[in-house]
Amino acid sequence: MEAKIRVENIFKTFTLSKKQMKINKTDEKRKVAVKNLSFNAYAGEIYGLLGPNGAGKTTTLRCISTLIKPDKGDIFVNGFSAVNQANSVRKSIGFLTSELKLEEFFTPNYMFDFFAKLHGLTPEVTKQRKIELFTKFGIDSFKEVKISDLSSGMRQKVQLVISIVHDPEIIIFDEPTNGLDIITGKIVTDFLIELKERGKTIIVSTHIFSLVEKICDRVGIIIDGKLIYDELLEKVHESHGHIEELFFDLAEVSAS
Repeated sequence: MEAKIRVENIFKTFTLSKKQMKINKTDEKRKVAVKNLSFNAYAGEIYGLLGPNGAGKTTTLRCISTLIKPDKGDIFVNGFSAVNQANSVRKSIGFLTSELKLEEFFTPNYMFDFFAKLHGLTPEVTKQRKIELFTKFGIDSFKEVKISDLSSGMRQKVQLVISIVHDPEIIIFDEPTNGLDIITGKIVTDFLIELKERGKTIIVSTHIFSLVEKICDRVGIIIDGKLIYDELLEKVHESHGHIEELFFDLAEVSAS
């Protein structure tokens, strides 16, 4: 089976400010966020990158999405290098992150059309996608309401549909259910499963065990920037029963 995404031995470091050095209780001016990390994600699968806050999940996804470049290593998306062929990578991915901030003066309707034009969608395709996504996520009744006047949950729905306006083959979600209410969270997770069944390649980062158990086919466990486990979820069930048990076993070994 051919990997749609190949992450190959990536490293990423950041320079710490004096304040950050104090918070991290370190004299080191550089922090290694990701250390020699490699994994593959395949078509029709949801890959879960599981780890605690600060483990390197978001940094990894930002490298895959070409928002930042790794210091070493490379990532290949549909055969294109995220380091050297970033524009080609961006055409086939959708990336949802809490860092995506929408201009609050505009409406969901306007923002959807704006991003559709950026991706080169025709008016006909834009209209079809808007009907489909606005209906599915209950945005239609709020499409002419300013972003600033929407609830936090509705804003996240708008962020989601905008990130996938172009119906990307590969979808990357950073903490997809973080901050969502129970009903909206279920809508999002059901949608991810639907996308998987349509053959999409999906990577989600999370610290929520139940989300991994519900939607993921394969899981990678990342702690302190290192991928310490990478396996099909069914193999986890065979050897450990639940992902939570495996995670804490590995976390204990990693800390010793």
